[in-house]
Amino acid sequence: MDSRVGAAAMPMDDKDRFSLGPRLDVRALLLGERLDTRRLENRELLGRMPLIARVDEGGIAVLFRYGALVLFNVPAPAEKALLQRLAPLVSDAFDSPDVDEAQVWVQPEAQDQVDINGRLSLKTVTVERLQLLADVIAKSLLLSHYEMQIAATFDRIEPLANTLGRTGRVGREGRALVRQIGAVLSIQQKTIGRAGTGDTPDLLWDHPELGRLYAQIADEYELREREQALDRKLDVISRTLETLVDLSQQRSTLRLEWYVVILIIVEIAISIYSLL
Repeated sequence: MDSRVGAAAMPMDDKDRFSLGPRLDVRALLLGERLDTRRLENRELLGRMPLIARVDEGGIAVLFRYGALVLFNVPAPAEKALLQRLAPLVSDAFDSPDVDEAQVWVQPEAQDQVDINGRLSLKTVTVERLQLLADVIAKSLLLSHYEMQIAATFDRIEPLANTLGRTGRVGREGRALVRQIGAVLSIQQKTIGRAGTGDTPDLLWDHPELGRLYAQIADEYELREREQALDRKLDVISRTLETLVDLSQQRSTLRLEWYVVILIIVEIAISIYSLL
């Protein structure tokens, strides 16, 4: 990223000096669990919250602490070089980053809008608009990541539920229930604490005029509906796992009680044998 360009060096609405062309090719990547953006804040940036900066080889990058990176018109070689520079800042990096792509059209004669066909148009390209757009796309990508994790969790607990329905017992697989509960709690913590997928961007406090644009983009990506669906799935999984754990504990308690009864019977038998 070019540290020579900062917020003070460029007027935010100067379209001639901040032009990315008539079309923005947007590419979002989820690199890992966390991206240490604090090590980038000492550089001069185009903006903060979220961090946005020029890429040395061309284009614009927006970075998020929860591991997401959104690129605007960044060529493939420049993307590769940027990912190499960011690699030391990524915690728990994924073997293969999750990726999402989109296109945005710049139309000075039109208004900021998402038409009925889902085509997004911007009247002009500003730092705030790019930050807002990147915020929605990054949250959408993060939700997709969690949706896949939840689907995998459903696949893992389905055999346990089937065993319970068929035999009335949890089975030996119940030992893995605690790990599944931990995974679900981790997802809940991440969706609420890390990205705040349901929260309104802080950017809108300073730029309320962009509220309509944000609402349209968020509605196009169905952020609220997907977050609510994710919450419902997490609730179902949590209640299912709690039921299975309770049954497993009851079975263990019953087994322990039988052990005690058997020990008492053995002790009585030994006492009778000694008397005889």
